[in-house]
Amino acid sequence: MPNTFHRVGNGPRPVLVLHGWFGDADSFAQIEPWLSGHAFSYVFMDYRGYGGMQQTHGDYTIDEIASDALALADALEIHAFSLIGHSMGGMAIERIATRAPDRVHALVAVAPVPCGGISYDTATRRLLEDAAEHIDIRRTVIDRSTGGRLPTSWIEWKAAYSATHSSQEAFAAYFHAWADTDFSDEITGRHPVKVLVGEHDPTFNAGLMAETYLRRYPRATLEILKNAGHYPMNETPLALATAIESFLLDPATVADARLSSEQATDSEPVSDAARPTRDSRLA
Repeated sequence: MPNTFHRVGNGPRPVLVLHGWFGDADSFAQIEPWLSGHAFSYVFMDYRGYGGMQQTHGDYTIDEIASDALALADALEIHAFSLIGHSMGGMAIERIATRAPDRVHALVAVAPVPCGGISYDTATRRLLEDAAEHIDIRRTVIDRSTGGRLPTSWIEWKAAYSATHSSQEAFAAYFHAWADTDFSDEITGRHPVKVLVGEHDPTFNAGLMAETYLRRYPRATLEILKNAGHYPMNETPLALATAIESFLLDPATVADARLSSEQATDSEPVSDAARPTRDSRLA
C-alpha cells in the first residue's frame, strides 16, 4: 500500500511534494488554494511516522522516503515528474533524483537540507535531539529558525502541530537521517534546480546554498524570499506559490529539463566540499 497523500489540481504536469521535519502532507495547505490546478497536478505525500502514516513504522531514512515516493508515483502511474521539497524534504528530493534521474524534470528546494547533511556543534545537536521529547524545545527551534520575529501563538501552534502529526519515534530518527546522511558524491548536477530560502532563516540561508546547491548543480538558481524564515509556506504563501510555479513554467526550465533527459546517466558527479559545519544556529 502506498503512503498516504492528497492531490491538488489535475493539470498535465505532475509534481511530487515532500514535507519537512516539523510537517506532514498538509504542511503546504496555505499555498494550496493559490496553486494552478490547470497547469499542474500536485501530490503531497506523508512519510512513515507522519500524518496519515503516523502509526506506520519504518527505518525513517532518506532512502526510505525516496523509495516510498517512487512507489507512490508508480501506483499513481506517474512516470515523469518535478519535485518540491521543504527542509528535510529538500534532501529527499535530491535522493529521488539520484535514484531515478530520468524520471525527474526539475527540483524546487525550499529552505533545504543539502545532500551532504549538516554537522552541528555538540550543544546544538543535543538540543535538536531532545526536541523529540520536549515541546518547549520544538518551540525554541521554530522561533530561532524564523528569526525570532513571529507571534508566540504561531510558534506554539507550529510546535503543537508537529507533536500531534508525527510519532516521537519517527521525529527522533529523522533528525539523524537529515543531519547525518551524505550522498553528495552521487550528485551529477544534471537537473535544473530552483533554491528558495527565507531572508530570516539563520541556517538554511544563501551562504549555505552557495556552498552546496549552487556548486553541485550548474543549472541551479537561488531566490531569497523577503519576510520569510524557514517556513515560507506559512510565512509568505503567495510569494512561495509564485516562485514555484514561475520556475516550473519558465520555458528555460522546460528546455533544461528536456536537455537533462537527453544526457547520459553515467555523468561524473560534481566535486563537493566538506560537509558544512553549523554552530549554535538551528535547523
